[in-house]
Amino acid sequence: MAHSLRRIAVLGSTGSIGTQALQVAAMHPDLFQITALTAHTNKEKLFEQVRAFRPQMAGLAMPLSLSDIPEDLRFCHWSFGEKALTLATQTDCDDVLVSVVGMVGLTGVMAAFEKGKRVLLANKEALVAGGSLVTEAAAKVGKNALLPVDSEHSAIFQCLQAAGDNETDAIYLTCSGGPFRDWSRQRIYAATRKQALRHPTWAMGQKITIDSATLFNKALEIIEAKWLFHVKHQKIHVVIHPQCILHSAIRFMDGAVLAQLGTPDMRLPILYAMSYPNRLPTGGEKLDLLSVGTLSFEHPDPLRFPSLRMAREVLDAGGAAACVLNAANEAAVCGFLQSGSSMPLGKIYGIVEECLAQAGHLPAADLSDVLYADRRTREIAAALLG
Repeated sequence: MAHSLRRIAVLGSTGSIGTQALQVAAMHPDLFQITALTAHTNKEKLFEQVRAFRPQMAGLAMPLSLSDIPEDLRFCHWSFGEKALTLATQTDCDDVLVSVVGMVGLTGVMAAFEKGKRVLLANKEALVAGGSLVTEAAAKVGKNALLPVDSEHSAIFQCLQAAGDNETDAIYLTCSGGPFRDWSRQRIYAATRKQALRHPTWAMGQKITIDSATLFNKALEIIEAKWLFHVKHQKIHVVIHPQCILHSAIRFMDGAVLAQLGTPDMRLPILYAMSYPNRLPTGGEKLDLLSVGTLSFEHPDPLRFPSLRMAREVLDAGGAAACVLNAANEAAVCGFLQSGSSMPLGKIYGIVEECLAQAGHLPAADLSDVLYADRRTREIAAALLG
C-alpha cells in the first residue's frame, strides 16, 4: 500500500509522548515531516529537537525572547507564551499531536479543529473537561478527525476497526493497578510521594504516574471513552491486568470478545495514530505469545480507589462536573508532588470530593463556561491545599 507524507505539529514535544513520537518519525523520514514543535520549559531539549527536525515553527510556554535562542536555530519562527500552541496548529500540517499535560491541551485541540486539522490526542484533559465541545468540533472536520494515542483508547479504536457495523455491548479498559494494587485502603491513603512514583510497568511523567497510583488515570479514561466511542458509561468496565499485555477489549452482542495485545510500548499507539489507517514498524520488541505466560484479570476495588466511583458520578451529573473533577485532581496532584512527604496520597481524593461538592453544579454550555469551571475549581483546591 502506498503511504503519503503526513506533516505533523507536535505540541509537548519534550515530554514522554512527544519524544517517542519524534523517535518513530525519525525512523520514517519519507513518511513524516515535522512542521512545529512546542515545549513547556525544557528549552535545551527543544533546541536539540529543532536542530534535528528543522520545523517551520517552534515555541516555548515560558516567557523568552528571540535573543535567548541560539543563532543557528533562528531559521524558524519562534513563539513564546500561551500563543505558541495556537500558532503551532497554523503551520502547514495535516495532523496535530496534542501531548501537552493539563487543560492547556483543550486550547490546542480546539485551535487545531478550527484550522481543519486531524488531532492525535494524547491529552486526557481536553476530552474530560470539554467532551461535547471537542467531539462536536471533530465532527465538523470529518470522520476520524480525532484519533486516540493513549494505549487503552488506541486499543479500543483498533478493535472497533474490525467490528464493522456490529454493535458492542461492553468496553473493557485495562490497567496495571499501579503500585498500590494489593495495598489496603489505609496504606494507600497514607502513601508518600516516593512510594506513589514507583510504577511497576510504565515509565511516564510524574503527574500521570500519580494518577496511576490513585486510579484517577482510569477515572479520566472512563470519561474519555464515553466521548470517543459514544457509549454510556455503564458499558465501560475497568479491569486490572498487571501484565500490561492486553491493552483493552470490546465485547459483542453474541458474547465474543475482541482484544488488542502487544508489549507495553507506547510507540505502537503513537505510530498507529500518526500513520492511520496504515501500520508501520516501531523499532520496538514484537509480542511473542509463546513467552507471555499467564494473563490475569481482577476487579478494581472502588472503596480503595474511589476515583472510579467519582468518574461515573460526574458523567451522571453532566454540566461541568467532569471538568471540575479533572481540575481538582490536577491541582491536588500538583500540591502532592510539591509537598515532599508532608501530604498523604489520600488527601487527593478528599480535595476532589470537596471541589465537586462546591463547584460540580457549574454549567458547560460553551468554552468560556468550561474555562471558568476549571479556574474556579483551582481556586477552591488552592484554598483546600493551604
